[in-house]
Amino acid sequence: MKYTQLGRTGLKVSRLVLGTMNFGRHTEEADAHAIMDSALDAGVNFFDTANIYGGKGRTEEIVGAWFAKGGGRREKTVLATKVYGDMSPEGDPWPNRDRLSALNIRRACEASLKRLGTDHIDLYQFHHIDRTTPWEEIWQAVDVLVQQGKVLYAGSSNFPGWGIAQANETAARRGSLGLVSEQCLYNLVERRAEMEVIPAAQAYGLGVVPWSPLHGGILGGVLRKQSEGRTARSGSGLWAKMLEDPAERARIQAYEDLCDKHGVEAGDVGLAWLLTRPGVTGPIVGPRVQEQFDSALRAVELELSEEFLAALDEIFPGPGPAPEAFAW
Repeated sequence: MKYTQLGRTGLKVSRLVLGTMNFGRHTEEADAHAIMDSALDAGVNFFDTANIYGGKGRTEEIVGAWFAKGGGRREKTVLATKVYGDMSPEGDPWPNRDRLSALNIRRACEASLKRLGTDHIDLYQFHHIDRTTPWEEIWQAVDVLVQQGKVLYAGSSNFPGWGIAQANETAARRGSLGLVSEQCLYNLVERRAEMEVIPAAQAYGLGVVPWSPLHGGILGGVLRKQSEGRTARSGSGLWAKMLEDPAERARIQAYEDLCDKHGVEAGDVGLAWLLTRPGVTGPIVGPRVQEQFDSALRAVELELSEEFLAALDEIFPGPGPAPEAFAW
């Protein structure tokens, strides 16, 4: 496994991030534990979760039960979780159980620590921007958690470029470290983050952690799988909507043909391409089964030639820099 610094911090993390969103919803606890064990065995030390995953806390509980097995599992793991989503029990809606008020940040952090069975969170991420809470309040709450040793670093997820700037300018005025990472939707199909989010992250020293690196499986060889009858999801959701467009289907076919020409798997290329992108720490891979995680490991060692990268840009051109991309 290869490692890199997380943004401007001294923290070393693996270039693949284990996503746990499927644990508890699509992956049983025993299978999730086996995947996490194999991740550590492969050198993956960066695990990502969220308080709402698995049905309001279930995924964190699964991760916590895995930590409780001991064997250095918690000590070897850089643990990232998130706050923002509504954690109200079913049928009992109540104010201040979501978003980024100081009250909810404090309560949500304590609840996550309990579910995870740990005394600290390495990277506490804001799952979405909160337009109703001032950054002075958010950083006051986080600074207290840092002083208490319950949180080490703060990160963002799904933020616009201006939100990253606003957050870190406010943190700087307070003498706080501010955001050190941004988790965003970014892949060959969806490259809009290149316009402002990734430049903002680079300017403020945030590591970029892309989610959905294969765009819901579209970049994982979906057309070949369809032709071989190997996928049950090909007729629904994101795949179906995108592939109904003849132009989009042609792009995906060209991508798969390019991968075939070079003798590499489409899913490996989608991940390996992200590892070549400036500012990217590592993509999140969210396996449902062990085989999906095993296949993702190949991407770290895959080297893409300049010719291959140029061909990928022709199929999936980026949006260009801001403001030139939209100003003239």
